[in-house]
Amino acid sequence: MKNNNIMIRNFKWLLVASLAFTACSDDDETTIAPEVITSGQADFSNYVALGDSFAAGYSDNALFVMGQQNAYTSILAQQFMLAGGGEFNIPLMADNIGGFSSGGVQVPQFPTRLWFNADTSTPLNVDGPTTTGLTDHLTGSFNNMGIPGAKSFHLVTPGYATLNPYFGRFASSTSTTVVADAVAQGPSFFSLWIGGNDVLSYATSGGIGTNQTGNLDPSTYGGNDITDPNVFANVYSNIVNGLTSGGAKGVVANLPYVNALPYFTAVPYNPVPLDAQSVALLTAAYAQYNDALQLAASMGAITAAEAKRRTITFHVGEENPVVIVDSYLTNLSGLGIPSYRQATADDLIVLPARSFIGTLVGGNAQAINGVSVPLADNWVLTVDEVNEVRIATDSYNATIQSIAASKGLAFVDAKAIMEDLLDGGIVRNGYTMKTDYVTGGMFSLDGVHPSPRGYALIANFFAAAVNATYGSNLPDVDLTDYRILYPKQL
Repeated sequence: MKNNNIMIRNFKWLLVASLAFTACSDDDETTIAPEVITSGQADFSNYVALGDSFAAGYSDNALFVMGQQNAYTSILAQQFMLAGGGEFNIPLMADNIGGFSSGGVQVPQFPTRLWFNADTSTPLNVDGPTTTGLTDHLTGSFNNMGIPGAKSFHLVTPGYATLNPYFGRFASSTSTTVVADAVAQGPSFFSLWIGGNDVLSYATSGGIGTNQTGNLDPSTYGGNDITDPNVFANVYSNIVNGLTSGGAKGVVANLPYVNALPYFTAVPYNPVPLDAQSVALLTAAYAQYNDALQLAASMGAITAAEAKRRTITFHVGEENPVVIVDSYLTNLSGLGIPSYRQATADDLIVLPARSFIGTLVGGNAQAINGVSVPLADNWVLTVDEVNEVRIATDSYNATIQSIAASKGLAFVDAKAIMEDLLDGGIVRNGYTMKTDYVTGGMFSLDGVHPSPRGYALIANFFAAAVNATYGSNLPDVDLTDYRILYPKQL
């Protein structure tokens, strides 16, 4: 397979920045020297980036060439070049279609990238198939080692190349680890942003996985499980020890709460307007369920407070909450009572539900998903599941910050950055970057991964952290140079 190594080009103004210019007047002649960009105490000559899909440049639910070139890691490498940074090789996909193909057919688990059809206000997949083969393999070593789908422990798992085709396509062998291939390059500087998938897959699946806190054997975990915090701490320490073993300096980032992602905020918990006739029909349909709750409370099977929480009511003209299944409610199956309730603002409806809520079951006009038919667990991250994710994230972040401090690494508070984006936005270069789906500018159409402009903003925060820790003076990139959404044709 052809080696897809590339060298990131210097900024157009690098040449200008390297020259002095002379301003003349009638009285004197003054030579003004530009600021010299330096690396401070850091050495950017061999920068290696580790992480997950964010490091890889995943966007619009796919990995593709232009997304990889606009990853925060690629942008950061361009900034490093101004201060002695060297070649930054990327394991480029074959085209801008995204995903993988096999035998000339797009692999369903790896679909093509999304684009936004303004006429229908709907994200659609670009036409495929991609020319990136599922079993293609590149030769050589690569500075960008961001692996879509990778959890923390995957970076130290031998044979991970056989489980993840994104790593498999450029791993040095089928038995190697991501960290081993990174350390083998002798990095002088590294970035590490890992841990998001240790809770994200659980969250995006609506909490259908298992919280593995207390289970120290990640080989027994399912794909949608929450990683035990002690497993994370041990793995993270080993990763950083490996990367710094040769004296490399680096920058790490902590993890934001998932509730800030548009994947969990784009669909409101109460999207159902109803007329009087619909309210009457639904009230009658849930009457037996509500009466059973009162009976259960009178028997002491549940508290009056839980009975009230589970009671389902609808109102004319209002935006009514969807009805959901909640496995955290008291199990009343012995009394023939299902675990239903209406969602609240503390529950997070996942993005794919936007095209599911209100659809009919089997064409039956009386069987409406999310209304007369409760949403199953995979459509909702309930408040209890949100808390499980939050607790794990807090523990991971404590580990990341502690290890960063002990090793003297630059630290990016991504959690605080995301909170600012959610709470009014961040203003840069005349743009207000927010988390709003499609229109906010920060995120791509999958609701999880950044847009090109979002990645540029992240790169600037990473550069600022490097400057603050190592005394470098890397400049910001201009966000106006980066688009918000990729068009259908690239």
